[in-house]
Amino acid sequence: MNQYLEVGKVTGVHGLMGEVRVQPWADSPEFLCQFKTLYVDEAHFPITVERARVHKNMVIIKFEGPTDVPSALSLRNAVLYIDRADVHLPEGAFFLADIYGLEARNAETGEVLGQIDDVLTLTANNVYVIKGGPRELMVPAVPQFIAETSIEGGYIRINMMEGL
Repeated sequence: MNQYLEVGKVTGVHGLMGEVRVQPWADSPEFLCQFKTLYVDEAHFPITVERARVHKNMVIIKFEGPTDVPSALSLRNAVLYIDRADVHLPEGAFFLADIYGLEARNAETGEVLGQIDDVLTLTANNVYVIKGGPRELMVPAVPQFIAETSIEGGYIRINMMEGL
């Protein structure tokens, strides 16, 4: 499992005091507002968050350092990361990054259906794309289809329904 997880991208500057607009890549923009330290790009350079707030489904962040538009512009297009150790997930919750590569099994027979190759994040729900088995499957990530998810065990069990 990766220690650092992508959580958003700086899209531009907000105002004149060095704040930046961030497109969050989380379930909700509020999730991103809880962190005191974020990490910039693949070098994972730590940067301290002075304040963060949600504004029109974006997150406005004031980092320690940039105090004007030119210095804030230097962060434009930067990908932001969090440290996995800074997050306390509720029981049974997991990061989408941990799903990739899990073995997909038929919940009833135990037959291996392939591995999770992609996760489509759609408005209604996520959809797991399973490849490497007898055929490619697209399975809605809802309780009717997902019987069990075991990140530690390296698998998910799927309730196969007619037409799937």
